[in-house]
Amino acid sequence: MSRTSPPVRGTAAPPDPLRRLLLELGDALLGGGLPVHDVEEELHGLGRALGAPGVQVAALTNGLFVSLGPDDATAFRPVGAALRFEQTADVLHLVHRLRAGGLDGPRALAELDAIRRAPARWPTWVADLGALPVGVGVCMFLQPAAANVLAAGAGSLVVAGLTVLARRLPSLRPLLPVTAGFLVALLVLALAQASLLDGPLRTIVATLAILLPGGLLVTGLSEIAAGSASAGTARLVSGAVQLALFLAGVAAATTAIGMPASALANVQVAKPSWWVIGLGLAIAVAGVVINVNTPPSAVPWIVAVIAVSVTVQVVIGSEHGAAIGGLAGAVSAAVAATLVHWLPGGPLWQVLYLPAFWIVVPGSFGLLNTAQIEVGNGAQSVLAAVSAVFGVSIGTLIGSVISRIPRPALLTPAPRT
Repeated sequence: MSRTSPPVRGTAAPPDPLRRLLLELGDALLGGGLPVHDVEEELHGLGRALGAPGVQVAALTNGLFVSLGPDDATAFRPVGAALRFEQTADVLHLVHRLRAGGLDGPRALAELDAIRRAPARWPTWVADLGALPVGVGVCMFLQPAAANVLAAGAGSLVVAGLTVLARRLPSLRPLLPVTAGFLVALLVLALAQASLLDGPLRTIVATLAILLPGGLLVTGLSEIAAGSASAGTARLVSGAVQLALFLAGVAAATTAIGMPASALANVQVAKPSWWVIGLGLAIAVAGVVINVNTPPSAVPWIVAVIAVSVTVQVVIGSEHGAAIGGLAGAVSAAVAATLVHWLPGGPLWQVLYLPAFWIVVPGSFGLLNTAQIEVGNGAQSVLAAVSAVFGVSIGTLIGSVISRIPRPALLTPAPRT
């Protein structure tokens, strides 16, 4: 693809096909939730592959700037609608084909438009119901008692209903965290007050796991560590506000029902056996697969990568704490995803790593300590939660480096003749 725009700056500069392609793809990758430094690296590599080695990219959480060179016009594009996971996977495959020379610009733009317009594999309400197996599965290894698991299932239906309502009435979406926290906590605490279950905090956290901003916090810290301070800070602030809203909803429910704050102590009723952990993990992964419309062809590989990463996380975390366990889980997920990607016909690294990342991030483990800030365990809880988030963040950065290791020559497919 040739460059056609003159070396002028300003909004009056004529459009360039390559710059437009990079803007469109960057918008799609940001809309898919990729960290800004990963988006910048993808576009830099794509620019070199398409004949613009001097391409300059500055990505933010809400848009990106692209220039084809230091003396070329700079264009800005705000981030559009968020993409579903399977759409993000398709965009990543499109970028991979472009970099490999298997696609030209006009066809890539046409395919990108088709990806944006593609309907979901199943209705949105079915995807929202993925909250049910996630809540039940997480509760099976956070609080493995029958009454707690049943309460988590009932609360997950409340979460799914609120998600559907927030989608149909976008003006109510900002209230989703506090409303979900309040209603779920009210249900679980009422059952605890009636002596039908013990240890309500872990049940509440398991039920809200699919909504908790653990991934947002980890991504923000990863961006800051990678040098993208503006984007990382924005995500951290957003995640912290969402977490505060969840905690406000839980605290309000505690007050409304007349229970003391000590009722939210971190108590585990029973320690889960290995088979219960495995079954709970399988159920939770099935919920994630449903919730994010995972591409069917990638499901077996994704399950394998998640199994490896969670096994490492649980084994090491039980011995050395949540921070080291999270770091080990993130690194093992990256190694497993890279090895699978090296196989002939293996899915892209990001497609394999992202679901494992969502399971490994301390959305329901490290943030469990944060929930106790409301019950008076301030400094110790903050330290435990922050260390867990930092552990996964560092593991994610290490995993990003591992993913860039070139495929061994023996596993590189022979070029087509």
